[in-house]
This record gives sequence, structure tokens and C-alpha cells, in this order.
Amino acid sequence: QVQLVESGGGMVQPGGSLELSCAASRLIFSLYVMGWYRQAPGNQREVVARVIDGGITDHADSVKGRFTISRDHATQTVKLQMKSLKPEDTAGYYCNAFATNTRQNYWGQGTQVTVSS
Repeated sequence: QVQLVESGGGMVQPGGSLELSCAASRLIFSLYVMGWYRQAPGNQREVVARVIDGGITDHADSVKGRFTISRDHATQTVKLQMKSLKPEDTAGYYCNAFATNTRQNYWGQGTQVTVSS
């Protein structure tokens, strides 16, 4: 069974930085679009950033210039570097793996990011 295990969440002051990491296992990493999504209480889950095999990335307008997604095939990890964090970035952050050919879709258990002074 595919496993996505997130780490790196926590509490940080506004303007601070965090890096999230997602370790993927039991899948052919190159076949999946890897992404980070977030969900705040009372809100729908929204895409934060995605990266396809080959390194092409897509970031939500709300995080462009502040967040950077990357993937490493050797370690089968996907990271989200977050800088200049704002209180509105507070949410549960979820790693996602989506196979465009089979439409298989997997989620990690989530990691909490809280931005507060």
C-alpha cells in the first residue's frame, strides 16, 4: 500500500520559515504528480503547489514567491520550503500523489502549520 509520511510542521512567528517533507514509498515515484495541499478549519482543501516528474512546478498565487516545492527521485521525497509565513498560512498541510494515467490518488496524514505571534 502506498504510504506518504509528512514531517516538518510546527508553530512559527509571522515572517518565519518552515520546511515540510513528504516521504513516499510503495509507488513508482516518477509516475506521480506530487503536491502539497492545505486545509484550514471551515475551509475546503486547496492546492498549494505541485511538481511533476522533470521538475516542472506550479504554485498557488497566494504562495508564489514565498513557497517552493521540490522533489528528489533518489530519496522519493517531496519538500515544501515556506518563507515569509503569514497567519493566513495556518492550516493542516497534506502531501498528495496523483497518477495521471491511472488516476490513483493518495494522501498523507497531514502535518499542522501554525503561524502566530
